[in-house]
Amino acid sequence: MARRKNNLNERELSVVRKSSKSYVESFKEALNLFVDDCELRNLRPFTIRYYQNEIHAFLNQLEKQGIDTNQLKPNNVKGSLIEENVILYMRKYKGAKVVSINTRLRALRSFFNFLYKKKYIKNNPMENVRLLKDRKHVIPTFSKEQLNTLFNQPDLTTFTGVRDYTIMMVFLETGIRVNELAGLSLSDILWEDSLLRIRNAKTYRERLVPIQSEMKKQLKKYLSIRGVVESDALFVTVDGTTLLRRSVQQRIDIYGVKAKIKDVRCSPHTFRHTFAKLSVQQGANIFELQTILGHTSMEIVKTYVNLFGNDVRERHKDFSPLKVLKKR
Repeated sequence: MARRKNNLNERELSVVRKSSKSYVESFKEALNLFVDDCELRNLRPFTIRYYQNEIHAFLNQLEKQGIDTNQLKPNNVKGSLIEENVILYMRKYKGAKVVSINTRLRALRSFFNFLYKKKYIKNNPMENVRLLKDRKHVIPTFSKEQLNTLFNQPDLTTFTGVRDYTIMMVFLETGIRVNELAGLSLSDILWEDSLLRIRNAKTYRERLVPIQSEMKKQLKKYLSIRGVVESDALFVTVDGTTLLRRSVQQRIDIYGVKAKIKDVRCSPHTFRHTFAKLSVQQGANIFELQTILGHTSMEIVKTYVNLFGNDVRERHKDFSPLKVLKKR
């Protein structure tokens, strides 16, 4: 049997310290423990990277403000440090948007909540720190004219053009997320039932999304030129490898530039919002929309219905207060 190393590794040290009522000694150790927990909970790789990036950015912020993070222990972090050296610093000196600050605060909240729950720190610095209030902005969507201009951009004499045209059709037809589209495989098209099976869902819940005959026709056209490649992914590159999420985003952005669309961001998520808008305007109810979009909460779905529903607009014709005014 090989001789063991005398020095304990970080996992072994955490066990010893925990049993002796000691707290985590460094941010490196704390982050390793947090990431291990994220993986045990089977969080998406994208989510884990988000946590790591934001926590590293937090530590870099402190260093820029003259705080030695090698000497600062997680157990010594106070809520006042978060407020002054994160929130106020990002607002006053970096001019960061509210959404950017809240993105960092959410990551820190998850991180310190974990450390406190596992008793790696004595007090939770995020206990009384709240997210910043932000104005509710109008949800950006494509107009019908923008959609038609956008769909005219792919070169249908090329493989990438036909593929990208099909991708945009899938986004508009189903409202699925870009991760969900990138995770589609050939077997996820249920031809006889006119459904797409969404497996790579944000909520970890598979769902079935309906597609109509026009979408099925386009998918068959695309598949006929896609041919047989090693990858089982539905959408592939010219080299036959899986088309990645980032590549899909870049392609949509390129077509937005070509279409000279400037007042709305050309992205897969704008397609998702547009799907919701057009569906509501054409009669979809709140439950149908929630099922197709895969939302666990009704909140955002209610927002779509309130913003884009025609019922209130039509009824307003009947109860408009301007009716009491005499015409001049």
